[in-house]
Amino acid sequence: MNNTYQPINCDYYDRLEAWATMRTICLIRFRSEDGQTQEVSSRIADLFVLDKVEYMRLENGLVLRLDSLVDVNNIPLPTHC
Repeated sequence: MNNTYQPINCDYYDRLEAWATMRTICLIRFRSEDGQTQEVSSRIADLFVLDKVEYMRLENGLVLRLDSLVDVNNIPLPTHC
């Protein structure tokens, strides 16, 4: 994965916040550091920014950069803002 953070679509971020607020169990597909697609089912516990990079912390403790997301609940991450 490219180390330069690519901000995600604002509407998609709002959707992630809604799922976190509603404590929805989400099916999350993301690219791992080695480029492989991984899948996890968990609630979004927190969304936060650290050093200008947006992250999500899942209830199971996993922390993901938002630009590593492929899709959440079968809704693909938009390729542009």
